[in-house]
Amino acid sequence: MPDLYPIARRVLFSLDAERAHHVTLGGMKLAEQLRILAALTGGQAAQSKTTPVKLMGLEFPNRVGLAAGLDKSGAAVDAFGSIGCGHVEVGTVTPRPQPGNAAPRLFRLREHEAIINRMGFNNPGLEGMLMNLNKSARRFRGILGINIGKNFDTPNEQAIDDYLTCFEAVYPKADYVTANLSSPNTKGLRDLQSGETCRDLLEKLQQLRAKLSETHGGKQVPIVIKIAPDLDRDAISDLAAAFNEKRVDGVITTNTTIEREVVKGHALADEAGGLSGAPLREQSLKILEWLRADLDDEIPIIASGGMMDKADAEERLAAGAELVQVYTGLVYRGPKLIREMATLA
Repeated sequence: MPDLYPIARRVLFSLDAERAHHVTLGGMKLAEQLRILAALTGGQAAQSKTTPVKLMGLEFPNRVGLAAGLDKSGAAVDAFGSIGCGHVEVGTVTPRPQPGNAAPRLFRLREHEAIINRMGFNNPGLEGMLMNLNKSARRFRGILGINIGKNFDTPNEQAIDDYLTCFEAVYPKADYVTANLSSPNTKGLRDLQSGETCRDLLEKLQQLRAKLSETHGGKQVPIVIKIAPDLDRDAISDLAAAFNEKRVDGVITTNTTIEREVVKGHALADEAGGLSGAPLREQSLKILEWLRADLDDEIPIIASGGMMDKADAEERLAAGAELVQVYTGLVYRGPKLIREMATLA
């Protein structure tokens, strides 16, 4: 079928980046409600050519999903399912609603096929997200991941309490839950990525899961940790030891980067925030390779960051990932990217 996204992208890229984001989500939701989105984007064809993947006790319809950050409020799950995503990860959600950082906070670096964002966990809070999911995930047949974090004003000493609050609240809705310890846009959050803190967090989440399972018919929600691309080799080894010891269910590599060397000289390079897209490709792949070398074989890795085409995704699978997630690639390539990656064997 013809790829209509390049036409739509010209219109969207004429708008402010954050406004374009909201226009896109609104348009997708409307098209999905009219039951025409799958036909317009080739989502039906993507879904018909996929091979299910069993992972973390779940069956994923295919290997490609939506990374957290694009649907922060859980308002468009059915829409992303309609374009062919086998899993959709919504959030990051925090216990209380928060507006995030001041605008402007989202920037396109078109020449590099990149984005810088400093959104700051803007989200409607647990109550708002759960209300949205009740409306937006009615026909979705894939896997729903919910990405959780801490409020910006919660001290790190109390951060685990925020994660536990979120985990308990989303447990009935989530197929898996990701603890986001790696966003660069919440002050001090990345300090939680130490092996010691991860051990403590995983232990408490697993204890809570055991209690929740008893009240939810034996349901066991997998716990996933999302890490940054800016960690050194020793830090990855430290985290891998914690993950192996506490038997984490999965790890996502990686979040956005604060590194700017690849886009040095660009007019927007010095904007604060996390850089995503093509410039993240090599850095994210390196973290994946390091972690795979240290992580027990039975603990799966979900690759995210810097994948702009099917070849990039195949490279991540060859390096040891089981699933892939896209965000910035979808902004630049559109639904065609999902159609291509949905056929990954």
